[in-house]
Amino acid sequence: MAPGAATAQAVAPPAASSASAASAAPAGPITIVDARGRRLTFARPPQRIVSLLPSLTESVCALQQCARLVGVDRYSNWPDAVRRLPQMGGGIDPNIEAVVAQRPDVVLLATSSRASDRLEALGIPVVALEPKTHAGVRDVLRTLGTLLAVPPEQGAERVWREIDAGVQAAAQSLPPKARGVRVYFEVSRGPYAAGTVSFIGETLARLGARNVVPPELGPFPRLNPEFVVRAQPDVLMVGNSSMQALVPYPGWESLRAVRAQRVCVFSPADADVAVRPGPRMADAARIMARCLADKAP
Repeated sequence: MAPGAATAQAVAPPAASSASAASAAPAGPITIVDARGRRLTFARPPQRIVSLLPSLTESVCALQQCARLVGVDRYSNWPDAVRRLPQMGGGIDPNIEAVVAQRPDVVLLATSSRASDRLEALGIPVVALEPKTHAGVRDVLRTLGTLLAVPPEQGAERVWREIDAGVQAAAQSLPPKARGVRVYFEVSRGPYAAGTVSFIGETLARLGARNVVPPELGPFPRLNPEFVVRAQPDVLMVGNSSMQALVPYPGWESLRAVRAQRVCVFSPADADVAVRPGPRMADAARIMARCLADKAP
């Protein structure tokens, strides 16, 4: 499952000109390998990009290449400039005709998208990228930097340093009482949880929290609500913007965290930040740190 869809920005507001993009262009073809293991070669850096995953949209803009975007999925909403772009529908099952109409040089999408085969059959190059860990986010930034011909020190490595430093600063801001707190983080209805090995779980670990979802369950497992009752976390974090009630599942009224109101239900804007594996992960760490500082027993 791909999580996702504001707070202070982790990177400077992106702005790029065609001149700056051209100046970074390499002399020869560009070859990358996407998350499907497919090797793709481009004669030159793509200038017309459709992005069908919010975290990829944000990553392109964090690399200061927002100006190359000509269309996005309906959930891409940061930075503000992308709200004015044509929307291609959902990322998993987009409007193919709308994508084709934009004459893209490449379409960026999740590995779980059903659109890859249809787009490729129409002769449109597709790059599938779907990070689930911190290392995956860094790899995606590097891949996009190579694809867009942005030198690493100006692009991927710069952005990653800002993410890493921001997460570290959030961890250092926490009071001692917040260390070692046992946390359950719900990503979306199901409940789907953020596991220890997900990018959210890794951020929680860097904040000194303990995830009640063990690594063997994978990055984003769907759980039986009873699992959470048995785990009895100290704090609940809800990164699901559609959450309608504080106690949405049978038995959760017995959770000590619920009875003591140690629950953070993030606003839709904060939920977007918290569940997207991309350049705003430092902002996500600050959101989680604020919850831990407020709700730690």
